[in-house]
Amino acid sequence: MEWRDQALILGGRRFGESGLILDVLTATKGRRSGLVYGGASRKKRAQFEPGNSVELSWSGRLEEQLGRFTVAEVVTGRAGRYLDRPEALAAINTITALLRGAVDEGDAAGSALYGPTTLLLDTLESWPVWPALYARWELGLLSALGFGLDLESCALSGANDGLTHVSPKTGRAVKGSEAEGYVDRLFRLPAFLIEPSAIAMTEDIEDALRLTGYFLQERLFSSVHKPLPEVRARLVPKLIG
Repeated sequence: MEWRDQALILGGRRFGESGLILDVLTATKGRRSGLVYGGASRKKRAQFEPGNSVELSWSGRLEEQLGRFTVAEVVTGRAGRYLDRPEALAAINTITALLRGAVDEGDAAGSALYGPTTLLLDTLESWPVWPALYARWELGLLSALGFGLDLESCALSGANDGLTHVSPKTGRAVKGSEAEGYVDRLFRLPAFLIEPSAIAMTEDIEDALRLTGYFLQERLFSSVHKPLPEVRARLVPKLIG
């Protein structure tokens, strides 16, 4: 069997003396792994840095078995571009770690994340607006993998205006006037997460990441019995600093 696809490199691990088992998120096949002969060699390893986009082909006897990757070319080499920008490297490492930890091998749902993720990575040059884009991406990650929040209407009244908070129990939005008396038990819902034209201030980014971080851990990563990758906690201060 054989197929060819575009892919985002998520990471890899050595196999033998110079082999590399490469983890990627593909445009049409979800998250996949494959063996790259000589991939860990000094000559080749730079092209397999997390965050790079490549054209590759997979070949193997059965889809569910570990096959072989042949990388045709690096389409976008992002890792080397940001060697002098630690915040951008932290962003790349966080995004790839989240995808690597949360998306199951062969899960076709992962392909829905390919376009939004590469678009997000391609906007790293616009750092002043990037934290807001990243927070929206985390919200989309939850949704794409079946753990989306319901931010369309109030969980108590059904109203779709004046939504200011989110319940940690249900993941549903709550209208401010309905939340009196237990606001301290809710997450604040920044307007920019539900209104594209809303401006995101520093405190809004912080509230958004607190909201998405909670549900990433308590719903998504708990479902696969893993902790939220530590790199995310190291990224947050860079996004709100």
